[in-house]
Amino acid sequence: MQDSEIKKIIEALLFASPDPLTQTKVNNVFDPETPNLKEIAEGLNEQYVKENHAFEIKQVAGGYQLVSCKAYEHFIRRMLNKSGRLSLSTAALDSLAIIAYKQPIGRYEVEAIRGVDSSGVLKTLLNRNLIKIKGRDSGPGRPLLYQTTNKFLEHFGLNRLSDMPKLKEITELMEADSTLGEQIAVFEDKNSDNANSDSHLPEANVG
Repeated sequence: MQDSEIKKIIEALLFASPDPLTQTKVNNVFDPETPNLKEIAEGLNEQYVKENHAFEIKQVAGGYQLVSCKAYEHFIRRMLNKSGRLSLSTAALDSLAIIAYKQPIGRYEVEAIRGVDSSGVLKTLLNRNLIKIKGRDSGPGRPLLYQTTNKFLEHFGLNRLSDMPKLKEITELMEADSTLGEQIAVFEDKNSDNANSDSHLPEANVG
């Protein structure tokens, strides 16, 4: 099979796949010789830039996805007559941020940071498939532990958790502009006995 035909097939798979296209999925399509998805995606992106297309291929949640360029987001939202963004309450976003930065984490730890009951919020996040149950803690009562999912990475355009900004970077941003508020203080206050919040996040083990 010629390289040009392989590129077209990969492009068609990217267009048709509802989830990020992975090398494993490509391997299942091509047999016995399988192309390198990363190399082909990079080649297609170079072609798209050269031909000034309105879309590109991005690495998302451990795979590759065909997405529109940000410059055209406004027009797409107008066509769909909606924001096109994930709609979550402030409470849900707060809890999701805590879980993302401190996972795996139990409900009571989330509530200790937020200062309010979070059972309803966690149920919402579970129903949205943004978090999942990792297992149980070894402490008293063996509470459930939560962590983010690949769907979380997809919604926020992340390839892995280490792509998230470090808490130090967020703190510096807020110190530079006081109008951004003091939301990050909750992490600093509760993390004093934990690992240094300036370190990089570990690789996600999500599914």
